[in-house]
Amino acid sequence: LSLPGASAETVSKSYSYFSVRGTTLEQLDDELQRRGPRVKTTGQRHPGATQMQFRTRLGYGEKDGRCLVTEAKVTVEAKVILPRWRQRARADQDTRLVWDALSSDIKRHENHHVEIARDYARQIERKLLRLGRHKDCNAAAAKAKLTVDKLLAKHDRAQMKFDKVESKNFEK
Repeated sequence: LSLPGASAETVSKSYSYFSVRGTTLEQLDDELQRRGPRVKTTGQRHPGATQMQFRTRLGYGEKDGRCLVTEAKVTVEAKVILPRWRQRARADQDTRLVWDALSSDIKRHENHHVEIARDYARQIERKLLRLGRHKDCNAAAAKAKLTVDKLLAKHDRAQMKFDKVESKNFEK
C-alpha cells in the first residue's frame, strides 16, 4: 500500500450547539447541568464537550527483505459542543458579563482538548515512522497497532489529567 508521504497531522474541527434558557445565573447553571452534553468517560453532563476520532493511515515498504512503515498520516476529527444562550436580551448586564466570561472559558477549555489531540497525532506519526524494520509487513502492522493503541491510551490519560487540573482551578 502506498500513500502520500508523512506529513504534519491534520485536525478537522466542527462546532455544534445546545440551547440554554434563563435570565439569571442560577437558571443558566441549572440549564447547563440539565442540557449539557453527556460525556462518556464520566457519565455526567458538562457545559461543553469535545468528541474526537483519530484515523491512522499507513504505507509500508520493503527494504532488504524487511518491512517497515514508510508513510504515516494521522488525522483527528473533533466535534466541539458548546452552549448557546437564547434569552440574553432579557437578562441584566451583570448576568450577560458573567455569561460572556463563562462561555469564552468553556470554548477555550474545549479547544485545548483539540490541541492535546493534535500533539498526540504528531507523536503517533513520529513514532510510527521510527518503528524500524520487521520480518514481514504483518509484523510491522502489528507493531504499528500496538504503538497507536499505547499512544491513544496515553492521550486519554492526558485529556483526563487536563480536566482534573481545570476542575481544581475552576473551583478556586
